[in-house]
Amino acid sequence: MKVALTIAGSDSGGGAGIQADLKTFAAFKVYGTSVITSVTAQNTVGVLGIHDMPAEFVGAQMDAVLTDIAVDACKTGMLSNADIIKVVAERLEKYNMEKYVLDPVMVAKSGDALLQQDAVSSLIRFLIPRSHVITPNMDEASLITGMSIQTVDDMKDAALKIKEMGARAVVVKGGHLKGDAVDVFCGKDIELLSSERIDTRNTHGTGCTFSSAIAAGLARGDDSLTAVKRAKQYITDAIRYSFPIGEGHGPTNHFAVLYREAEKFSIVNQLREGFNLAKSSEIADVIPEVQSNLVMALSDADSVEDVAGFPGRIVRYKETVETVGCPEFGASSHMARVVLAVMTYDPTIRSAMNIRYGDDVVEAAERAGYTLGKFSREDEPQQIREKEGSTLDWGTITAIQELGKPPDIIYDLGGISREAMMRVLGKNPLDVVQKVIKISQGL
Repeated sequence: MKVALTIAGSDSGGGAGIQADLKTFAAFKVYGTSVITSVTAQNTVGVLGIHDMPAEFVGAQMDAVLTDIAVDACKTGMLSNADIIKVVAERLEKYNMEKYVLDPVMVAKSGDALLQQDAVSSLIRFLIPRSHVITPNMDEASLITGMSIQTVDDMKDAALKIKEMGARAVVVKGGHLKGDAVDVFCGKDIELLSSERIDTRNTHGTGCTFSSAIAAGLARGDDSLTAVKRAKQYITDAIRYSFPIGEGHGPTNHFAVLYREAEKFSIVNQLREGFNLAKSSEIADVIPEVQSNLVMALSDADSVEDVAGFPGRIVRYKETVETVGCPEFGASSHMARVVLAVMTYDPTIRSAMNIRYGDDVVEAAERAGYTLGKFSREDEPQQIREKEGSTLDWGTITAIQELGKPPDIIYDLGGISREAMMRVLGKNPLDVVQKVIKISQGL
């Protein structure tokens, strides 16, 4: 297993520093080791206090790790004074640490200073020349270079200047610019790395997480540019799926990608179980002419691609049902939009299946004790009709609003070239299929 080392401060709030670094290493399947340089009394609102480790003890921690464990890459974060910087630089040279990522942590997200003013020159003198990759934000790059940095062109100039100081590669982060999040990478060439800017306050520890993700990539054998690109995608996802904790800047979600992949696997299995139950229960009499589909959404779904269903649909075959493929995400846009609309009112209702409309089916559903909601396409506003794919969103929301809550079933009477349809809702595929079976048995 590859090993990475973080040399940084401890964040008692858990969103930055050593805590963020170790979570990131774990997310990249890299074994994490650590050296604590400072202990902070810190939360999402601010830094209440800082206690620096004695420089010699920082060195002792590095000796303990590096004399016993083969470290493939390391990163530094908070190095608050010149004595600590010098000791770290000496050990990096002593142990010939080639893949070293320098995150020049100077100010916390709250605005509190984390680097003493007289330590900046030591960082420039002792650490930048040793760095494999350095990751300053615009303010840090400005302090290092003495330049005023306001634009992407300024970021390019700063990156070149920092590279001339001895760094092998430089990433100047443009998180403070407006528009897309654009970073400037300067290695052999200059490359702009752009990603969607996500509107959230949960950005505590993003710099620590980004730099430790780069170190993890280097440990796994990536070149600098590849490691930076993967780290950028990782931090973007971590911000996108972040969660609010505390009263200030909440943390990113370091395990978001892992959790989502695990949840996707679970959803695919649940859909298979639901289909197998449907197939063994002779529900062919409620399958509509346009066939059916059974879907389930991720817990934080916000697009059709976050909802899984059966490609090619579920089709009627004699007295049972069949499917032509395994569940896939993004396979059913129509049913996905229904579920996404329902989840805006009740996020626990994440699954649905469409069945045929008929007076007999409606009556069977009512006898089974299910609540029914409906909408009429005749009431559809003109602007909805003109927008492709908006009918089901509008209809689902309309039915829920009329009832005041999501029902078990939402149906409509169809329209021109649109078959009347009933859509059975539930918390998961088994819940939905069991409702469909009960309706079918009541016909």
